[in-house]
Amino acid sequence: MEELKKIRKHFEKKLKEIVDPKVLETLEVEYLGRKGKLTQILRSLKNRTGAERRKIGKAANELKERLERLFAVAKKDLETKHLERSLREERIDVTAPGHSMPVGGVHPLTKAAREVIDIFGRMGFAVAEGPEAETERYNFDALNIPADHPAREMWDTLWLKPERTNPKSMPAGLAGKIRNPKLLMRTHTSPVQIRFMETHRPPFKIISPGRVFRHEATDASHDIQFWQLEGLAIGREVSVANLKWTLESFFNQFFQPKAGELAVEIRLRPSYFPFTEPSFEVDMRGGDGDWMEIAGAGMVHPQVLRNCGIDPNLWQGFAFGMGIDRLAMLKYKIPDIRLFRENDIKFLKQFIGK
Repeated sequence: MEELKKIRKHFEKKLKEIVDPKVLETLEVEYLGRKGKLTQILRSLKNRTGAERRKIGKAANELKERLERLFAVAKKDLETKHLERSLREERIDVTAPGHSMPVGGVHPLTKAAREVIDIFGRMGFAVAEGPEAETERYNFDALNIPADHPAREMWDTLWLKPERTNPKSMPAGLAGKIRNPKLLMRTHTSPVQIRFMETHRPPFKIISPGRVFRHEATDASHDIQFWQLEGLAIGREVSVANLKWTLESFFNQFFQPKAGELAVEIRLRPSYFPFTEPSFEVDMRGGDGDWMEIAGAGMVHPQVLRNCGIDPNLWQGFAFGMGIDRLAMLKYKIPDIRLFRENDIKFLKQFIGK
């Protein structure tokens, strides 16, 4: 019984001195834990007589309840004080003027590409992608442009240096063999169409946006790399009329003529591309009444369909290609294609929020 009185006295004294919640938890363990002082007394009752066990057990349980109540009150009080202190120390003056944060923006080419994809997506076109480092077969041969074809001069190709294997790792007699001949940086995204047609069965409609590369001098309207968009639609009864409607609908949605302006018109002029027959240059006339060349298009050449395992007697389709850089220049009235890649912050800030 004397020990119980000491436990109560010491516990209450220490409790008054505690200001740290962690110290409070330590005190609880010291007196009320599994190996705590009060717990040890309760466990020792088995060695007492019946009368002593009842007397000491009653007093010990009453003390345990008291200590638990005191501990709960002290814990709540410390938590309240800690919260009040945090509110004082972390107080924010919401009336003080804030600091303006710099706002980023989407690159104009990205904006244009997203809008193009969205418009064609609503027209039922899926997006297909392919590698930028391409093989000669996909970039030329499968598109009806063999090695000796004069049409290859239309594309200023960046050929990649052949990669040769390490002679020490090659079997005797094979050292110095070329492992990946005729690799190039794709000159258009038409190879994506070939890859798609080889692995999918018609009917289908796809667009293939992506970077292409040309070995040519740069100026206000030409760059060594630019973004191109190509479209392909294959079906049973696809016609030039479908091609014209698709392009006219796209240009009207992309350029969105203002009230009072004429809708965008297009015209198809006979042209030549090895992978389409017939082929067309696509001209567009906007609100100013002037015609400008904006895309190339045509009906997919039967040989291209055969190269991909599609029977041209059963299926036919149209294809078109245009530059996303060119579309963005026209939409945002940008005079020089090189501005897109100069990373001039003043230039790029103009498109925030547009």
